[in-house]
Amino acid sequence: MHSKKHKSQMSIIEFQKKYDTEDKCREELFKMRYPKGFKCSKCECTEYYYLKSRGKYQCKNCKHQSSVTSGTVMDRSHLKLTVWLWAIYLFSNDKRGSSACYISQVLKLPYKTAWFVLQRLRYAMAERENKYMLSGTVELDDTYVGAPTRGKKRGRGTEKMKVITALSKDENGKPQYLKMECLENLKGVTIGKYANNHIVEGSTIESDACRAYLKPLAQKYMHVYSIFDANSTDLIWLHTMISNAKSFIQGTYHGLERKHVNLYLAEFCFRFNRRHFHEMLYQRLMIAALAAPVCRYNKLVNSLADSK
Repeated sequence: MHSKKHKSQMSIIEFQKKYDTEDKCREELFKMRYPKGFKCSKCECTEYYYLKSRGKYQCKNCKHQSSVTSGTVMDRSHLKLTVWLWAIYLFSNDKRGSSACYISQVLKLPYKTAWFVLQRLRYAMAERENKYMLSGTVELDDTYVGAPTRGKKRGRGTEKMKVITALSKDENGKPQYLKMECLENLKGVTIGKYANNHIVEGSTIESDACRAYLKPLAQKYMHVYSIFDANSTDLIWLHTMISNAKSFIQGTYHGLERKHVNLYLAEFCFRFNRRHFHEMLYQRLMIAALAAPVCRYNKLVNSLADSK
């Protein structure tokens, strides 16, 4: 048997030497953003001037100026590129994830700044994950995250955060790709809409016999279901992923607010879906950060605002 060889993970010393100046960071980001050469975002001209005093690139045709971070999640940031790259390196190379408190301490940043940096990186992860749909055989189930108010209802109908989880499997029944999303409710219409947005039509969906699943999943999918049995091996991979996601959130972030839960779920899925390429997670996250659209502070703070 031949084992796959992956690019070895860059050590901290190697990283520090490679990205110890703003110019080195800018050159690296330029190569990653324009692998086939510069292209103006306004007129698509491929010729430019580099304005060293401003650290920007000016199109020779329309004179539009842009930096390597313009239009990305790092857009208009006052942080140095060296700090951004360090944050991405630290965030991507710890399998358990990194809290804002940790990044704040290591990089000597105000907590609010560190939180905003990490939320923007999670936003980039979420944007990347939304580009892909599941196909083939997909396990589907819902779960609940958080704790209900004392004395309130538990189980289905609880005021805890309702999360739908879908996991595609390969021909050997092993996990492939994972998606998780917090929904407003678990009604049939909502489940159907989620499936249409994230699962390729004609796929086989395996679930329990929850009534909310039956009608919407029968319309565009081969729906295979069975009555839930705690001792059954049905959906065993999916339930393992749900358990791991809860441990990830609770262990690293000690719980979270409802309005931010989808970003943390996206982070878990992003990491899991690239589990075989952990050594390259830094590069994958860099690409995601450069490809994702601008994300302002108010958008993050007010996302699903006051939905707790």
